[in-house]
Amino acid sequence: MSIDTILFDLDGTLIDTNELIIASFTHTISQYSDREYKREEILNFIGPPLRESLQKINPGHVEEMVETYRKHNIEHHHDYVKAYEGVVDTIHKLKEQRYRLGIVTTKMRNTVHMGLELTNLDGLFETIITLDDVSNAKPHPEPIVKALEALDAKASRALMVGDNTHDIEAGQNAGTRTAGVAWTVKGRAVLDELKPDYMLTHMSELLEITGG
Repeated sequence: MSIDTILFDLDGTLIDTNELIIASFTHTISQYSDREYKREEILNFIGPPLRESLQKINPGHVEEMVETYRKHNIEHHHDYVKAYEGVVDTIHKLKEQRYRLGIVTTKMRNTVHMGLELTNLDGLFETIITLDDVSNAKPHPEPIVKALEALDAKASRALMVGDNTHDIEAGQNAGTRTAGVAWTVKGRAVLDELKPDYMLTHMSELLEITGG
């Protein structure tokens, strides 16, 4: 069955926020942990909801850490964030071809819009499901189901695109087809293990999958 709806994760998929996230975690950890964390350890915090990751660092000070992290993240946002190569052009072409486009992210809504505006992606997506909108974050299917309902779309005709295991698992749990992105900071082998339907090495390859 052909695809008429494409859902995207945001961070690490459409826009490169990896170094901003790592810097914000490093800044927060320096104040609330009794040891340094290696870059490889911090990479494991990318993808899950923020509180879930911070809970593993210092469970007694999660709310203060959230505040510290978000303050640093917002203040330094424009220093780091940019769209990945080919993303803006591809999204515009998919939009022109009348695909239903949505974002499903574990970020809060205000920082989602900051990223979209900075990278000229604002206004191109018909629905944006954030952590504010759900009771259960990815890999639970709820965020994807909500996005599909908002678009009046069927899972069987939808594709979920993401850079994290949570994205692929959420798509599989919701019954969509899935596409991993080989530029994931965690390395494509992590996604290959989940056997997504497609593995993108450049966002423009979506146009080949959809026949555009």
